[in-house]
Amino acid sequence: MALNGPGVYHRTREHEQEDASNITKNILAQSWKSWPNEAAFDRLEEHRGPLRLTVRGTFPSWAAGSLYRTGPGQSRVEDTARGTHFTTHWFDGFAQTHRFDIIPSEDDETQVWYSSKRQADEWIADVKKKGWRSGMTFGQKADPCVGIFAKVMTVFEPKLGNHNVALLANVPGVPEDEKTEVSNGVTGPLGHRVNTSNLFVSTDYTGIRRIDPSTLQPLGETTQYDLHPSLSGPCSCSHAQRDPDSGDLFNFNLAFGRVPTYRIFRVDAASGETEVLATISDLNVPPAYMHSFFLTENHVVICIPASHYAWRGLKTQWEGNIIDSMKPFDKERKCKWLVVDRRHGKGLVATFSTPAAFFFHSINAFEEKVKDEDGAERTDLFFDMAKYENMDIIKGFYYDVLMDRDDATKKYWFKNDRYKNCAPTLTRYRFRLPPKPTPDTTFSASAEEVLAIPSPHAGELPTIHPLRNGKPYRYVYSASLRGLTTSVDALVKTDLDTSEAFIWTGPEGHTPGEPVFVPRPGAVEEDDGIIFSLVVDGVNETAYILCLNGKTMEEMGRAQADFAIGQGFHGIHLPAA
Repeated sequence: MALNGPGVYHRTREHEQEDASNITKNILAQSWKSWPNEAAFDRLEEHRGPLRLTVRGTFPSWAAGSLYRTGPGQSRVEDTARGTHFTTHWFDGFAQTHRFDIIPSEDDETQVWYSSKRQADEWIADVKKKGWRSGMTFGQKADPCVGIFAKVMTVFEPKLGNHNVALLANVPGVPEDEKTEVSNGVTGPLGHRVNTSNLFVSTDYTGIRRIDPSTLQPLGETTQYDLHPSLSGPCSCSHAQRDPDSGDLFNFNLAFGRVPTYRIFRVDAASGETEVLATISDLNVPPAYMHSFFLTENHVVICIPASHYAWRGLKTQWEGNIIDSMKPFDKERKCKWLVVDRRHGKGLVATFSTPAAFFFHSINAFEEKVKDEDGAERTDLFFDMAKYENMDIIKGFYYDVLMDRDDATKKYWFKNDRYKNCAPTLTRYRFRLPPKPTPDTTFSASAEEVLAIPSPHAGELPTIHPLRNGKPYRYVYSASLRGLTTSVDALVKTDLDTSEAFIWTGPEGHTPGEPVFVPRPGAVEEDDGIIFSLVVDGVNETAYILCLNGKTMEEMGRAQADFAIGQGFHGIHLPAA
């Protein structure tokens, strides 16, 4: 079938229905049965390194630097007090951070060195001692042998961190170390280094873990409360937003209670001071699980999807995990949007709603000045996301489903035709700001859907040119799904102006991860750069860093490891000094 083999495919809007239907055909044929992917999720090891990888092809010399990636590592703990402990949900896999040093040489033979470090050793030690996992998790299924009292009491234990989602460099507002020379760990002639004031790993909790950029060793934790005393809630967003011009950092803090409270804040990159831009506490503004949000030139925008917490968020204290604390999906529960001014101290300036849906990842947002029917100047806001029709995808990331243990993939996705909602659609909404601030928490206004590009022409884990964040843009890169495996199986470049897609596909069993776009220094064109993606070869149980041309999606080179590396979630490229 079209797209099922390896290669680079150019597809247009006319192919969207055909290629989307092909996903369904592949799923109904249970194509995942012939796509091994256990190596991406299970029995993963730490490699302190540095280990030199085998390079084939070329890496451009201007891409020299360090590619950091983070995500779940090992999913089981052997020899605990009660036998082997199995992690049940992928998002709860024990955190591991990876570093790939990309080092050009005078003879144009690029060297790539690899090392990794677990970030959850304290938690693993706690599991070994107790035989079960305490503390808050995303979706760990409760151990039936652990009493209710013990389960509830562990919520109040000191936090055991599992920071495994995203990486943040040069975070303002925290005490800075001296500039760190990041090397490949070898004191010798290579001399590779990048400059960064700090490096942090985040999750959907308010704490971020500082790590040594060179050794990847955990150095301690900073919470949002350390930035500002009002930021005392337990929940936040893994994906902080950064203004590409000023470097200012934005996020929100969510506190539970009789009336849950959102606080949207900015950390000034120049002064390090934290300012709360808006405090929103209203029974019509529900607490919800959110993984990302939006930033435009003048606004911070929060989209509250249908993933509401029960008991006004307090059910998290009872369940001890996120999934079981959420209300079941309800198509009548619309997405609620909060538009907050970030320039002039106006706070909440508008609200609106869109149909019920769920999303992990925002892609980008931007503003456009327009004239209304009376000739008055107005502002349209545009928001792009990887949208799901419901919340079924969340439980699709249980390890049993991902690795098809005991036929779990078919049992889950075929029940009630859930497979029809397993792939995201790139969706763009347009909302016209009212002429005056209208903080109406009835959410009576609505936004218009103006663009929808289905999988596999767009996908998950999206990335764009970093300097286009919050601004009009044209291209998005993502990891897409053809229905051949239980996660993603392709990389795609999507042209938002024409709806064209360039889709890279590897051989059977080669599972790509998030694409990281690295622009060519001084480039004018938005797609002038390269893509890095970690690909796990499930057939040979190895992995490689893939380097693709950002314009054509053709392979330029790869750096091969002779062992598997966890597929992980997100990464960041820091250029060489």
